[in-house]
Amino acid sequence: MIGQFIVNGVITGVIYSLMAIGFALVYNTTRIFHIAVAGIYVFAAYMFWVAKWYLNCSFSNAFMLAVLLTMGLSLLTELAVYRPLKNRNASTNVMMIASIGLMTIIINLIAMFFGNETKVIENTIMMPYHRGNIIITQPQLFQALVGGMVILVFMFILLWTKWGLKLRALSTDETLFETLGFDTNQARSYIFLASGALVASASCLTVYDVGLDPNMGMSVTINAIVAMIIGGVGKFNTCIIGGIVLGVLQSLTVYEFASNWQNAVTFLVLLIFLFLRPQGIAGYKQRTV
Repeated sequence: MIGQFIVNGVITGVIYSLMAIGFALVYNTTRIFHIAVAGIYVFAAYMFWVAKWYLNCSFSNAFMLAVLLTMGLSLLTELAVYRPLKNRNASTNVMMIASIGLMTIIINLIAMFFGNETKVIENTIMMPYHRGNIIITQPQLFQALVGGMVILVFMFILLWTKWGLKLRALSTDETLFETLGFDTNQARSYIFLASGALVASASCLTVYDVGLDPNMGMSVTINAIVAMIIGGVGKFNTCIIGGIVLGVLQSLTVYEFASNWQNAVTFLVLLIFLFLRPQGIAGYKQRTV
């Protein structure tokens, strides 16, 4: 029985990893606490639902359309909100407040147009896959395979391409990045596009399984932030470690206690890491000047 919960936790961890990388892409490179990602997550889910039910798209076409539209919205947040504030030398606190306001606007607009009731992407009965005592549903299989593939593609880009090298350089020292002649604004645009793609992937894979409503984004975002912190702030691959650890931990909490203990255990682990190992499992201590 415990094996089933561990498998469920790993699959959930894949989703958390995608969301955490999408958040870390912005935070590690721009130092913006990108709370608006919760609204972007919800936007992606509703674009997926619209493409599936109103445009009669297949799963793959609806998925790609939702990802592209979400990438556009993510870039728009940079061009219309963050970059003008950056040009005015706004503080990180001002950026965060603007991000919270943007999230509120997106979520309320979605609720106004689509309503607050829960919607489903797929309402047919799908046969699960059995591997011994382990049962994996079709949505879970998509989450594991597609989510894992997206993570592998991102890691390849991060570690083996010039863009990945620039991304790591920008996250290390923005001033030196500009001094060496690189275009920070262009790099930031690519970062927000990539973040939107990762967040949209996490959103579509999740709502295909559990459905969607306008208020679902914040809880997933909080879990992604916790995954980033316990994995290690400052790096991108550590989000995968944090996501898997958090997913398994939450699943084992359900196994040992009940689902309503998940949030309590999540924040307890976060507090332990913040007090005893603030750099996370595989992160590094950052100097302050």
